[in-house]
Amino acid sequence: MLISLPPTTSRVRVAIWRKLKRMGAVSLKGAAWILPEDRETTEQFQWLMQEIESLKGEAALLHVNRIEPLEPEQIGALFQQDRAAEYQAVGRQCGAALAALARGGAPGADTVRRLKSKLAAAKRELDRIARIDYLRAPAGDKARELYEKAAMKLGSASERPGKARIVKPDAMPPLRSRWVTRPRPHIDRIGTAWLIKRFYDPHARFTFAEDPKQVKQGVPFDVLGAEFGHHGEDCTFETVVKRLGLKDRRVRDIAEIVHEVDLQDGKFSRAESAGVDLALRGLAATHAGDRELLEAGMALFDSLYAATDVRR
Repeated sequence: MLISLPPTTSRVRVAIWRKLKRMGAVSLKGAAWILPEDRETTEQFQWLMQEIESLKGEAALLHVNRIEPLEPEQIGALFQQDRAAEYQAVGRQCGAALAALARGGAPGADTVRRLKSKLAAAKRELDRIARIDYLRAPAGDKARELYEKAAMKLGSASERPGKARIVKPDAMPPLRSRWVTRPRPHIDRIGTAWLIKRFYDPHARFTFAEDPKQVKQGVPFDVLGAEFGHHGEDCTFETVVKRLGLKDRRVRDIAEIVHEVDLQDGKFSRAESAGVDLALRGLAATHAGDRELLEAGMALFDSLYAATDVRR
């Protein structure tokens, strides 16, 4: 995209520059900005063109196959450099958290809360960069490793002494079991039902009861004290993921979304969480029956699984 802004306040120029950077666009000779072409990036440029024109500036969107005298590798390197700088900034934040945890002694509650907040911000930034990391910069892997290491270490440091994680046997209930949970399911119950049907038993049946433990020949889930429920820091969805031994990256991403919405403990920070929560609340408001709500919610999880970015 070629941009020409009228002589105006620097504030307007900086605002446009920041928006281009947030898109992941790379500058060529100041007036030209480039992005890999797809439907989403084209739409982003079109919206920005409209804004620039409203400011009495000029913008032209060009579709190009080659930029002379740059080779494709040189253009790719420009994107890699910009993303690397952003990833390295996140890596420094995570490294600082690791250093704070390595200073010796169990961290106090205030320190844990402060570090959780910092890591949550780092994760939000990591997710943002990943969405515009069109060429998958190698620096991203190192930044993610540092984040995961810091998050794991912080999780261990914040566990209460003497509160051991419950280790469950590997067995799952027989196929075609009847799973029972509480009425008006929300994200953890809907997500767990979706997980069971998609990855374990497509013929599983789901029913609802005020006291699921009293239902004969039923498998209670997401119920206090149930085998398939919350254990340690895990929500029910995470418990079932571990019991099934799933390694699917998209399932792990969805598990973080479910955990954040369900527990709100600051362990994860996913940009999608608020939207998924709102969508499920909308389904609850428009589906009076629990079965209908569950079916609609599982369809939403199918869409979420399909849309989850496997590049990260």
